[in-house]
Amino acid sequence: MDKAEAQGPMIKIIVLHSLRDEIYKTFKKESLKVYSLMEALKANPSKGKVLGHVGSVSIRELKYESFRFYFILDGHRLILFSKGKIEELLIRFVKMSKKNHQQKTIDEIKAILKAVGEGGF
Repeated sequence: MDKAEAQGPMIKIIVLHSLRDEIYKTFKKESLKVYSLMEALKANPSKGKVLGHVGSVSIRELKYESFRFYFILDGHRLILFSKGKIEELLIRFVKMSKKNHQQKTIDEIKAILKAVGEGGF
C-alpha cells in the first residue's frame, strides 16, 4: 500500500485571498470558527447545500449565522468520492454574503463560471 492509499483521499481547501480579508474584517476573532467550518469539509466534502452546476462544477454553500459561504468543486469527483474511488478533490471558497444578497451572489458566481471558468476566481 503506498502513502496516498494509507492516508486516504487528499482534499484540499482553498480560500481566495480577497475572501480571507473579508472574513477577517467581518468576524475578527470569530473568523477561526468560520475556518473550522470550512475545514470540516475535509472529513465530509458532501456537506453544504447544492445551489447549482455550471458544467461539471458544483456550486455549494455553507451557513454560519446569517452569512453564506460559497464554494465550488468538481461535481464529478465528488460523486467518485462517495463511491470511495477519489484520489484528490479541490474545494475552492470564492464568495460570502448575507442571506438578503444570496441570489445576487449565486448569479455572480454562475456568470463568472460561464464566462471564464474556474480560473476566473
